[in-house]
Amino acid sequence: MAIPLLICDDSNMARKQVARSLPEHWDVDVTFAGNGVEAMKVIREGKGEMVFLDLTMPEMDGFGVLETVKKEDLKSVIIVISGDIQPEARERVRALGALDFIKKPVSKEKLHSVLETFGLL
Repeated sequence: MAIPLLICDDSNMARKQVARSLPEHWDVDVTFAGNGVEAMKVIREGKGEMVFLDLTMPEMDGFGVLETVKKEDLKSVIIVISGDIQPEARERVRALGALDFIKKPVSKEKLHSVLETFGLL
């Protein structure tokens, strides 16, 4: 059964780049969101069991998504993919429940490695 996967980034190009980096033959049903408000709608609909999440977005940023998912006790595995590589950002996303943090632009190899590390493939 396909895993409902959400790719959330305000950049269409970044969303496509993440989608192209997904492991081949990984059984996922991909949905896209351009901001945190859209992401929360998708997650609440059950289409975001797994989420690749940007931090810097309009309307609701990635930190807001993480806070809301945690507050509402929603069941999503979230991996942050962001250009914001400050140590404080990394610590904050992990404290809010993100599984890991990948620096943009993501490579197929790095994404595959993180997914394998956490037993998600």
